Amino acid sequence: MSTTDLFNIASMFTEQELQVRDTVAEFVDRRVRPNIARWYDDAHLPTELIPEMAELGLFGMHIEGYGCGGRSAVEYGIAMHEMEAGDSGLRTVISVQGSLAMTAIAKNGSEEQKQTWLPKIAAGEVIGAFGLTEPTAGSDPSAMTTHAKLVDGQWVLNGAKRWIGLATIANITIIWAKVSVADAKAAGVHPDGDTRPDDAMVVRGFIVPTDTPGFSAEAIEQKLSMRASLQCDISLENVELPVDTILPHNPGLRGPFACLNEARYGIAWGALGAARDSIESALDYASTRMQFGKPLTAYQLTQKKLADMTIALNKGQLMALQLGRANDAGTMDLHHISMAKLDNVRVSIEIARECRTILGGNGITAEYSPLRHANNLESVRTYEGTDEVHTLIVGQKLTGEAAFS
Repeated sequence: MSTTDLFNIASMFTEQELQVRDTVAEFVDRRVRPNIARWYDDAHLPTELIPEMAELGLFGMHIEGYGCGGRSAVEYGIAMHEMEAGDSGLRTVISVQGSLAMTAIAKNGSEEQKQTWLPKIAAGEVIGAFGLTEPTAGSDPSAMTTHAKLVDGQWVLNGAKRWIGLATIANITIIWAKVSVADAKAAGVHPDGDTRPDDAMVVRGFIVPTDTPGFSAEAIEQKLSMRASLQCDISLENVELPVDTILPHNPGLRGPFACLNEARYGIAWGALGAARDSIESALDYASTRMQFGKPLTAYQLTQKKLADMTIALNKGQLMALQLGRANDAGTMDLHHISMAKLDNVRVSIEIARECRTILGGNGITAEYSPLRHANNLESVRTYEGTDEVHTLIVGQKLTGEAAFS
């Protein structure tokens, strides 16, 4: 049992779930922890880990078939928990590949698109990215300006995307763009029974090979968070694509939102991994750091901090587990995801910051993980829905009123 598992949550896991936990934890101990301080300091994404993550079955592990793992939601959550105990940026690699790019194809793609791309991404042979947010369209994706037009039997995409994970090293990027109903009809992908007028614009996804002329990506630099990962700007200038590159199913924002919900689910588990690692780091340090003739752990104030943080951690872990069980049972609702993503990330940031105080001045160095985790979690708090967005989702569930605008 983990030092922080005071509620014996591990006893609620199956043998298969415990095996996933131990496998990913061993990978993090062996490959991530010895190197993460340097990678973070150098703002370096260790791409050499991507084939190893694929070998562990971490890409699209929740997807059935197509070379994917077909694991349960709880198993996926446990894997994200252990990976983010290493670093949020490295957990994001798995999220971008699996929860976003692969889920976009699995939920919205044709059978041919699934057969073509999912096995290759699962095996780490192809890296995928997911282009939804824009410089002026973050929490409100309906305000996106990227658009696609059908010209002489080809799609022509123009626009810009921002904060797109892995885009500079990706082989394909799922680009979400506005398409007219008339063009969707001409391409044979407008759903029967949809009565929107021909000039209406609907959000659609496209599989865009990143070597297509007119597609360019540039890494965002001088970040204070997520330094061991890649977030990028994308420019699309008259990008010409075959007509069959459009994702044919689920037009509108329900297409990308289904992917975001998968990512948010993983975050609800993952953020707590960073919190757990922070507590363990602070506890190890405090047990040997002598002040006034005894270790810091012998002082009441230190014990209060550690006790409060561990109780908060265990409560969050119980919520994540309940969320996972509901996901596997098919009873998970949107507000469940928002509650867990909102509160578990918020709690994890506070835990990481409090752990830094136990470490004193040494806590601002990369030798110790809490401040790195706290900085990373500021990004996790913002992406896949800000605190404000998830608060309003929960508020709408409580009141029946949509207060987003």
